[in-house]
Parts: sequence; structure tokens; C-alpha cells
Amino acid sequence: MIRNRLHLAVAAALVASLALVGCKKKEEAAVVSPPATEPAAPAAPAPAPAPAAASATVTSVDLGTQVGADKKVTAATSTFKPTDTIHASVATSTSDPMASVPARLGAKWTFQDGQTVKEDSADATLTGTGNTTFSINSPNGFPTGRYKVEISLNGAVVQTREFEVK
Repeated sequence: MIRNRLHLAVAAALVASLALVGCKKKEEAAVVSPPATEPAAPAAPAPAPAPAAASATVTSVDLGTQVGADKKVTAATSTFKPTDTIHASVATSTSDPMASVPARLGAKWTFQDGQTVKEDSADATLTGTGNTTFSINSPNGFPTGRYKVEISLNGAVVQTREFEVK
């Protein structure tokens, strides 16, 4: 009887192992694909653009023989006497009236033949609206003829005025 039990136990183990092998799924060769990239997390909203730096512009240029306390020409003209002191009042404004904008204003005075009579520049901190003046004079008097003044802002000519000395 012990033998029967032994045969029976071996047979049961054999049947059980065959049943397990028969029920097991066939493993297919796994195709290794690169890991899927996870969708990027929603991008953080772009930071608000920095406010544009304030800028300065030359709004007008007036010529005359006298300038008031506000640095504005009191009576604009384009005709002068040889002995006059000629003033150019340069009006400026900034894009943000509260901002201080460093700037370099310049004035180049030339005679009709292209000869430079005088070049001047001024470093300024411009805020809101304001005026800057440039002047020329000649103790011996200016030769009669046509002249012009070129006004520059940060090295670029932005306005030109022609005038005459009679």
C-alpha cells in the first residue's frame, strides 16, 4: 500500500505540473519601445513682459535771440543780424512723464558751405517735458548767409532748422 501511495503521489504531482504548464500563457517576445515621453506639464504662464524702458524724444526746436527762465525762446525767428546771439530751444518729452531718462543732446551749427561753426552737447536727465538751450554768437559778427542747426539725441540727428543771417 505504501507503494501505491507513492505512485499515486508522483502521478498527482506529474498531473499537477502538466496542468500548470498547459494553462500557462505563452510569453511573446516583448518589443522594447522607448518609454513614452510624458506630456509636458502645462507650461507656467510666461512672465508679464517687463515694462518698456522709458524713452525721450525731441518734440520741437525754436530759434530766437532771447530765452526766458523756462529756457523757451521768447520770440521765434529764422532771420538774424550778424551781431545777434542765436539761441536754439530744444523741447523734449519722455514716454513716461514720471521716468528719468538719461540722454545726450547735441547741436551742430553749420554755415551754407558746410563749414562747422560750433558743435555743442549736453548730458541731461530728462523727465516729462522740458527745454534745453544751445547758443552761438560771434564777437566779430557772423558772415551773412544761410546757416543750419542739427539737433541730435543720443548721437542721432532728430531735427534740423535753417536760418539766415542778414
